[in-house]
Amino acid sequence: MPPAETVRIYREAGYDFLALTDHFRPEYGYPLTDTRWLRTPDFTTLLGAELHAPVTEAGQQWHIIAVGLPLGFEAPEHGETGPELARRARDAGAFIGMAHPAASLLTLADAESLDAAHAVEIHNALSAREDRGDSWHLTDVLLNRGHRLSAYAADDAHFQPQDPPGCLAWVQVRAESLDPDALLAALIAGHYYSSTGPELHDVALTDGLVTVRCSPVRKILLTGCTPGAQVIEGDDLTHATLPVAMFGHGHCRVTVEDAAGGRAWSNPIHLAPEAESAESADFVEASESRTNTLDA
Repeated sequence: MPPAETVRIYREAGYDFLALTDHFRPEYGYPLTDTRWLRTPDFTTLLGAELHAPVTEAGQQWHIIAVGLPLGFEAPEHGETGPELARRARDAGAFIGMAHPAASLLTLADAESLDAAHAVEIHNALSAREDRGDSWHLTDVLLNRGHRLSAYAADDAHFQPQDPPGCLAWVQVRAESLDPDALLAALIAGHYYSSTGPELHDVALTDGLVTVRCSPVRKILLTGCTPGAQVIEGDDLTHATLPVAMFGHGHCRVTVEDAAGGRAWSNPIHLAPEAESAESADFVEASESRTNTLDA
């Protein structure tokens, strides 16, 4: 569809901004779609693309999300690898996402070579159609190996007849305005959470306890760097307090699941020794904006 039609669908669905990331490939003329003309006072866009280069261990081209690319970003050079292309995009100011690792059959070695990544795409709505939408396992392994990464969800909507519709997965960003630079900075800093339905109103870590406030859900989980989880289940849960002791000085994260099966995920919370402060997600009084990274 034309960019204007794609933007209309998301704007009317209640989104605040969109990254339309067309495939940056030679057969399409290496497009970096300029959507600035579609910005309005209550809806904006970030410029980006899905970058491709040889080659993963599965023998496939890399799929790398780059949001916040400058117009004029140059096409891949002859022989440029995926990790090299990602580094160049990050140096140009982009937020770099490791697109649908499960669907791409990325190995740990692949993932660790993509050292420019800010985040892993932990849920991809299009890949879920192939039963490869969830990439938390690889993300947790990377976090356990010391990589500081955030985690985002995306539609990957192509609007082909056989594909699921758009508006199925998004991130809620903590930002004071819809200024594209402010939104990009928040994404790079990891100031967001991901969802396919529920809302996280607050996630806070205090005195060894994670406190969660959310829209009504049937399950609240705390998982992370070690097998097992802290779990609370019930009807219309909106609050829970869970201990982090089982995760030691590693990482944990919050997942909530609503009655319809929709889920929301916090970014990783990196735990520290008691003498230090831990990094935690905090969405209190946040100005939240819904967005999607979309390749078409």
